[in-house]
Amino acid sequence: MKLEHASTNRLEAFSDGVIAVIVTIMVLELRVPHGDGWRGFAAVVPWLSIYLLSFAMVAIYWVNHHELCRRTEKISFPMVWANMGWLFSLSLIPFFTEYIGEKHFDAFSTALYGVIMVLTGGTYGLLRMSVVTRQKQSGTFEHADQAEARKHAISLIFYAIAIPIALKSPHVALLLYVAVALLWMTPAFGTHTECEADEHPQGRSR
Repeated sequence: MKLEHASTNRLEAFSDGVIAVIVTIMVLELRVPHGDGWRGFAAVVPWLSIYLLSFAMVAIYWVNHHELCRRTEKISFPMVWANMGWLFSLSLIPFFTEYIGEKHFDAFSTALYGVIMVLTGGTYGLLRMSVVTRQKQSGTFEHADQAEARKHAISLIFYAIAIPIALKSPHVALLLYVAVALLWMTPAFGTHTECEADEHPQGRSR
């Protein structure tokens, strides 16, 4: 079977498997407190906080990737390789999550965390563009895609700004990373609901 005729179901299933492994790796990196009581637990709160942020970002990408795959029924070579690039970037998040925790949120590790966020967002942007190209070819491009593309660009700008800020004030940069996650969290699920509502009246199935 030619790749051009393959269903996006295969791409989505493979990506889901990789994302499941990524989340598993992050969970396995969580630390058990050595001390007792609240004082011991407080020692691992920074680890839990960066894990929560990274988990939120992976979850947001999973939701948006799911919706992105639903917008076209067939894959293309650009989509496949853009997806692989995005998964590669996403797979580095556990490493940088561990690194920033190990270095106690210092300036360099916090800046590097922003770099991987830019890389992941950039490769996802390439995937989005390849899907948009496919949509335009099939005449299924939607205005909602343009709005999400603008939000995606704003997120990348926030990350890019946070990197140099991290070298001076890591905590401010971390707040910017959290702001991006909050920006996407509710709209991601809201978009899912809207897409479902748009699909059912048309009787579209995958």
